[in-house]
Amino acid sequence: MDHLACFAPEDLRSAQAPDLQAYHWRLLAQGDSWFSTAQAKLSAHANLLQELVLSKPAAAVNCAGQSESLARLVELESAPDFVELLTGPNAPVWDGVLLSVGGNDLIKAAQTPGQIDGEDVPLHLRLLRRQTEWGPPSAGVGRYFSEPGWATYAEYLKANLRHLLTLRDQGPSARKPVFMHCYAVPVPRPAGAEDAGHGPWLYPALKAYAIPAADWAAVSRLMVMHLAQFLKSLMADKEQFPGLFVFDSTAVPLAPAAAGASGISGDWHNEIHLNHSGCFKIGRAWSEHIERVLTTGGLFVDSPTKGRERRR
Repeated sequence: MDHLACFAPEDLRSAQAPDLQAYHWRLLAQGDSWFSTAQAKLSAHANLLQELVLSKPAAAVNCAGQSESLARLVELESAPDFVELLTGPNAPVWDGVLLSVGGNDLIKAAQTPGQIDGEDVPLHLRLLRRQTEWGPPSAGVGRYFSEPGWATYAEYLKANLRHLLTLRDQGPSARKPVFMHCYAVPVPRPAGAEDAGHGPWLYPALKAYAIPAADWAAVSRLMVMHLAQFLKSLMADKEQFPGLFVFDSTAVPLAPAAAGASGISGDWHNEIHLNHSGCFKIGRAWSEHIERVLTTGGLFVDSPTKGRERRR
């Protein structure tokens, strides 16, 4: 098995540009901090792409670059390299596109406060409910969750992914598979990044909404599982989302962080980022999913809970 060879867009423009044709599979990558190549990130909690291994030599050009994260889902205006490599007149024919997106947007939605400058934020613009809006205890942790806010987030995510697939189909890599991963379920805790001002992320949001600490882990799971189920529903819609393949990372067993831990714990480096062992576990499982699709030309997709489905 070979580790995925990763290059930056600027590598392709250098005098020692890699020969992508020397690789059996050539992939284009874009994403958030789970794909970041910032050295501080690599030294701390790893890069998911580093843990991808395939049976034949494969290379990825990673447009996630040095950025801390994507502020929005795809931010195409601020990712000219990605757009050019996907749709430009000299764009290569990629065997697939790797995406790590949606998680930051979910967290930002959860962080939206109930009030801004004394004005109530409408329920459809946030993921959490204020204490006066909680449902009955019989609803479980769903009583804290804003379904109208989720509908807004889901529609935003759906529109952006559809736009990205449209871009793909305008270039030489039309109908090639787009691979997405879901996110692992974090334990809300006071564990931010080493650089000041980044994180924790869910922990202060749940505190601000006065959600009982005993329910924090279950609320986190509810949100991440909503995202996983939604992404898998898009993958199943082959008419609107042709060639989208979603790997359910929530099905990979991980060692959870201890509640209240402020540093590395279990398979987690901080509240929302995996450490090297966590990336290893998800990366190796995702690699198997990617290879099955690549070796069948995208004709079949497997999931941990279903048999093979013929692609329409």
